[in-house]
Amino acid sequence: MNLPRHRFLLGLLLAALVIAGGLSYLASPDPDGLDSVTLHGCTVSETAAGEHLDGTCIAQHAAAQHPSGHRMAGSPLADYAIGGHAGTTGLAGIVGVLVTALAAGLLFRVLRRPGTRSGNRPGTRSGKG
Repeated sequence: MNLPRHRFLLGLLLAALVIAGGLSYLASPDPDGLDSVTLHGCTVSETAAGEHLDGTCIAQHAAAQHPSGHRMAGSPLADYAIGGHAGTTGLAGIVGVLVTALAAGLLFRVLRRPGTRSGNRPGTRSGKG
C-alpha cells in the first residue's frame, strides 16, 4: 500500500474511533426516529421486570411476538453497550468500528481482482520498458 493511501485510511480509522469512542457519550438518550414511530400511541412504564407498554402502538405487536426481547437482545453489543452495562457506549462504539474495519478489510482482500496486489494496479506500468 502506498504511503498517501495508508495515511488517508489511518486518518479515517482514527476519526471513526474518536467519533464512536468519544462523541457517542454526547448522543441523545431519547428514542431515535424509528423508536418514536413504533411507540406512538403508547406510554412506557418502568417496572421491576423491565419496560411495560400501555396504550396501542406498533411496538406492542413486536413485544407480543418476542416476549423475551428481540433475537439480538442478548448479543455482546446490544443497546449500544458492552454486555448491557451502562456507561460502556464509547467502548461499544470502538469495538464496532474495529470489527467493521476488520470485516471490510477482509472482504476487500477476498474480492479484489485476481492477480492484483496493492502495489500493482491494472493499467499502470511496472517500470519495465
